[in-house]
This record gives sequence, structure tokens and C-alpha cells, in this order.
Amino acid sequence: MRQLGMFAKFWAPGKVKTRLAAAIGAEQAAELHAVFVRTLLARFAKTAERRVLAFSPPERRAEFEALAAGSWLLEPQTSGDLGQRMRCYFDSAFAAGAERVVLIGSDAPTLPASYIEAAFERLADCPVVLGPADDGGYYLIGASHQSPPIFDTIAWSQPTVYAETVSVLKSAELDYYALAGWYDVDVLDDLKRLNAELSDSHDDSAPLDELAREVRRALGAP
Repeated sequence: MRQLGMFAKFWAPGKVKTRLAAAIGAEQAAELHAVFVRTLLARFAKTAERRVLAFSPPERRAEFEALAAGSWLLEPQTSGDLGQRMRCYFDSAFAAGAERVVLIGSDAPTLPASYIEAAFERLADCPVVLGPADDGGYYLIGASHQSPPIFDTIAWSQPTVYAETVSVLKSAELDYYALAGWYDVDVLDDLKRLNAELSDSHDDSAPLDELAREVRRALGAP
């Protein structure tokens, strides 16, 4: 069984997209974050045999349940730092019978579906798959059969996350596959890049159409 998971935080102003909020305001940044979450849930609503929305904080289940629309299972994120929460997600997935498990965040709303499919394909013969992000982190992580030992010694939220993760994998003599690079939307320049990408896109599906409108509004563009 293949499982796709997504980590998402509730869209409270001042609690999400804080670096972007410095440029466009906390309210607008929170609204944009909510659109990112909706976009990804809709785009990947039929990807893999099992889909899990790992949400935070736990008391916001009702709001996330409304967005999941029955296409995603809901699972509150555990406590702890990002590494601890990711390890718990993978442990839970494998305990539930999943064999290939992929996890994404909610910062890359236009992440190509082909990247996720490629991750699942590579996990057939590789224990770990990573999607390197342009900011030095990773936009996707995948593992097969068991949780990899890469969640305890990483300096999270730093531009060295991907390099440190690869170093740990090499030290553990674990093979990994690196997907093509992609980008998270964390600062104003990223948002402008997203706007340009959407303007050039020929995908007029409802999720991306709503996303494009919200991005233009955040940038004050017509």
C-alpha cells in the first residue's frame, strides 16, 4: 500500500507564513496559506491508496475535516520538533500497513504530481527519496518499509537541512534518490515566482484557478 501524507498548520494570522507576512501582512499571509492547503488537498485527492492529512493544532480538527472532504484521513500531528513529528508520522504509516510512504508540506502548492509519482516509483527499490528545495531544505521525503534514521540530529528550519540529511544517510550507508528540485513559498520573491509560474501555466483547473486569483490579490496585481 502507498500512503501520501501532508503536514499542515491551521491558518491563524501571525502563526503561519510569518516571513511572507512581513511583506504582505499577517491576515493576507494566513489566507494565502489556507488556499495553499486547499489547493494541495484538491490536487492530490486521488493520489495513492491512502492519504493522510497530518494537522496542527489538534483542536482545529473540524476546520481541517471540512477541507479534507472525505478524501483524506485526518491525523493530528504529535508534539515535539519537526523531526519528532515526522518520525511519528512515518512510524504510524508503517504500523498501519503502508509499504511506501511519502510526506509533503503545504508550502509548494504547484508541486508537480509527476514528482510524487516518481517518489513512489523509486521507493520500490530505494529506501529513501528526497525532494530538495531551493532554500536548502526538502519539499518531500519518502521511505519504504521503515522510518529512516534522519529525524533526530538535524538543525531544522536552517538552509542546511537537506545537506545534513544526506550526510546522515551516507553515514548510515542508506541509499537514497534525489528528485528534481522545487521551491517552497516562504518569502515575497517566492510568491512572485509562483505568480509568474501560474501566469504561464495552461492548467485552468479549479484548484489552480483559485490559487492564481489569491496570489494576484496578495501581490496587488490585477
